[in-house]
Amino acid sequence: MNEGLDDEETVDVSECSNCEDFTEHRILRRVNKGDGEDLLIQCVDCNEVQTLHLRPGKAINITSILSDGAESQTQPIESDDDELISVGDVFDHSGILYRVTRIDDSDTRPKKTLVAREISTLWAVRCDKCIVRLTMTDGEESHSRTIECSPDEVFSCGSIMEIEGVRWRIRALHTGKGRTLRGKRTAIDLRRIYLHPPYNRE
Repeated sequence: MNEGLDDEETVDVSECSNCEDFTEHRILRRVNKGDGEDLLIQCVDCNEVQTLHLRPGKAINITSILSDGAESQTQPIESDDDELISVGDVFDHSGILYRVTRIDDSDTRPKKTLVAREISTLWAVRCDKCIVRLTMTDGEESHSRTIECSPDEVFSCGSIMEIEGVRWRIRALHTGKGRTLRGKRTAIDLRRIYLHPPYNRE
């Protein structure tokens, strides 16, 4: 019955009912079942034997709110119904990388981790680039613009930035929790940067 199988073949980890933990298992027998397979496996720690039923997940669409800078859009994201999704996971959609920031269950309660079929709404932000909003104030005049940068670029209060050949000093950084006049933040954590001239312009 084990013809063609390597007795030392192992599956990375599986939950062992005897150890009550995820442990390394050895595959004793493999039987095809439709599009999936059944594996007879043995725990390498306690030698407990069990059958593991592997079946391909059913494709579903998760309602997702994808944010790119100040713009957000609702998109269906395809996933296997049994895929485990967690806050912080990164995925590709249309060639753009997004990081999961929130997942809600069917009662719209936020969870850290959920199986895809139990997710009612998923929120994610673009993480391969950031659009940072700037407010530049010079005397009585103030205007806004945006810059594109990497999510991990660091901005520090008091440092100098050059915008279109003009030097500006970072006066304050605004995050989702409020404005700060000191310290530093990465681009992905910023809502807006407030800039003033480094000196009085004539």
